[in-house]
Amino acid sequence: MHRSYRRVVTGHDKNGAAIIESDQVATQTLERPNRPGVRLTNFWITDQTPAEYDGPTETCRGPLTLKPPSRGSVFRCVEFMPEDPEVMAQLSSEDGAAAFAEMGAGDNVVRGGRHPWMHRTDSVDYGIVLNGEIWMLMDNEKNDVLLKTGDVVVQRGTNHAWANRGTEPCTIMFVLIDGVTSNGEGKGIPLRNGN
Repeated sequence: MHRSYRRVVTGHDKNGAAIIESDQVATQTLERPNRPGVRLTNFWITDQTPAEYDGPTETCRGPLTLKPPSRGSVFRCVEFMPEDPEVMAQLSSEDGAAAFAEMGAGDNVVRGGRHPWMHRTDSVDYGIVLNGEIWMLMDNEKNDVLLKTGDVVVQRGTNHAWANRGTEPCTIMFVLIDGVTSNGEGKGIPLRNGN
């Protein structure tokens, strides 16, 4: 069962004193029939670096997209219910592409990847597992890692997929930051095919 998240946003009054500008349930969520058991909730989005801290009190507008904006960031939570092995056995990367297309990221799926949801973004993603456990799948099985409650991952533009092979839900908080390679490439780098 997915949950709601209270989001508190601070700001300043006309005299510069710290105030609470917004205290409500985060409303930008996405559950996809093409990816059963997964729910994304966005909390905050920035569209520039450095980020404005005196701008609007609601930045999560419009459709939920996978990638952060150019020079921006996304703060989100992803809830993963346990995968059904029988359902997963029937899915392909084409199903993954359809699911990611709903988030404007159909091109981010790794075609022919080891897992239907194998994907890659031009970003640096900080993640912390809040509860449960989940497998982070890489191009080669020998590099897969089981992440548990309290573990932190720094995902640096690599092919990956998330697989909850356990019996309990897993929740991960992420901050995705728009990124490029060390030589400045990005935004359209051909996806690696796992070879």
